[in-house]
Amino acid sequence: MDYKQEIKRRRTFAIISHPDAGKTTLTEKLLLYGGAINLAGSVKGKKTDKHAVSDWMEIEKQRGISVTSSVMQFNYEDYCINILDTPGHQDFSEDTYRTLMAADSAVMVIDASKGVENQTKKLFKVCVMRNIPIFTFINKLDREAKNTFELLDEIETVLGIQTCPINWPIGSGKNFKGVYDRETKHITRFFAANNGQKEVDTIEVELGDPSLDSIIGKDNHDILSEEIELLDGASSEFDEELVRNGKLTPVFFGSALTNFGVETFLKHFLKMTTSPLPRMSSEGKIDPMENDFSAFVFKIQANMNKAHRDRIAFMRICSGKFNAGMEVYHMQGNKKIRLSQPQQLMAQERQIVEEAYAGDIIGVFDPGIFSIGDTLNSSDRKFIYEGIPTFSPEHFAKVRQADTMKRKQFLKGITQIAQEGAIQIFQEYNTGMEEIIVGVVGVLQFDVLKFRLESEYGVEVRLDPLPYEFIRWIENKDIDVSSLGVSSDTKKVKDLKGNPLLLFVNRWSIQTALERNKGLILSEFGR
Repeated sequence: MDYKQEIKRRRTFAIISHPDAGKTTLTEKLLLYGGAINLAGSVKGKKTDKHAVSDWMEIEKQRGISVTSSVMQFNYEDYCINILDTPGHQDFSEDTYRTLMAADSAVMVIDASKGVENQTKKLFKVCVMRNIPIFTFINKLDREAKNTFELLDEIETVLGIQTCPINWPIGSGKNFKGVYDRETKHITRFFAANNGQKEVDTIEVELGDPSLDSIIGKDNHDILSEEIELLDGASSEFDEELVRNGKLTPVFFGSALTNFGVETFLKHFLKMTTSPLPRMSSEGKIDPMENDFSAFVFKIQANMNKAHRDRIAFMRICSGKFNAGMEVYHMQGNKKIRLSQPQQLMAQERQIVEEAYAGDIIGVFDPGIFSIGDTLNSSDRKFIYEGIPTFSPEHFAKVRQADTMKRKQFLKGITQIAQEGAIQIFQEYNTGMEEIIVGVVGVLQFDVLKFRLESEYGVEVRLDPLPYEFIRWIENKDIDVSSLGVSSDTKKVKDLKGNPLLLFVNRWSIQTALERNKGLILSEFGR
């Protein structure tokens, strides 16, 4: 098979949702169908329970939430699938935003009893900004659910995207009987699988068949007939172009926990979604089918393997074919480097690979030279892929190690975690690293930082909350930061790269700084 055929069979997508909508459970069931795992793990549960494969951090296993995105690859039929499982909690949304930059499409998981929730709205907006095709899986039909038409109306009005149901649920909760496929006009009756296994008994019967009364009940049969008639006359038709432009979302129904509708969704999704899409660069769009290798770094993770204490840079291959040990040009570092020991991952499990293709996600050992957003290519064309957005921290705290003898481990740990992009660290403008201030988008990141410093670096720390709520980088390169006139509650600091910035308690203080320093240019985003 030549490299173009390999690229064509790739499907790379992210799974997004509000916390507890069932995103990680759905991910595991998809892995089951690909034969990547044999038994789905429990996302929450007793200590003896198997944990979700994609939740590999110790803190994730203890709390039952995803705090970092995971990358998983498996084969299903003729497809090679790369799943990016993302954190649902808003305090870890920055990781999700970056991960979406590496995806060609997104699967939006919605809890059938709750509908569209706050975090779903935020993540959806990011998808819309990038025109990412969105596929919707309405989950937890094995529990009591909202009216199906109400759910569709909510998606359309709250998120502003048209819906096209591909199948239709028959009841919900204890009365959940299965789904009706609108294309084949068949009803598939599901029975719950046991112990997380993928086997599901199915019976296929056409709508209108007299035997349906005994299979799903006459009342359910009558209601379904009415709903399908209404749906056929009112819903949007499937339009591939609208889906690709993020204007229409195909909708599927099921229950990830009990395996209702998961494989049905997977089969339809793989046919509807596309092979790897072109990526925008400083030279315009780069076609994935180009012969030359190119990629960008979208995530850095330290200490995935406690035995090795290493850093892995995750990169999305955007064009061509990758070969192990190949020499590539690191644009931001302005030098050639050799990518040794490339790995493909199943959460924290690793496998050395000899080759990979556009659409694939690979991890390479990072000796500290990569940053999020870096571009690598193998050609003489020195282009850079468009940047990955950064987000200003909204919460700040002073961090100190409890044991002053562990200063070296403390500085190493907090610097490495900051390089991953989950936190940002700052120091007093005119001093060294004596006092370190940590900034985060969500307060739960403080807990993760504290946990990781202790478990991965053996350093116990104290976090003292600070009153600052706003951060602004100073854009003027020729300005004397020390002599700036600012209010007494404003703090002058610098980031990891030495860039000067100001921390403000309120918006009034920002205005004061601008009024007292004519020509001062402030930015919400770091360089």
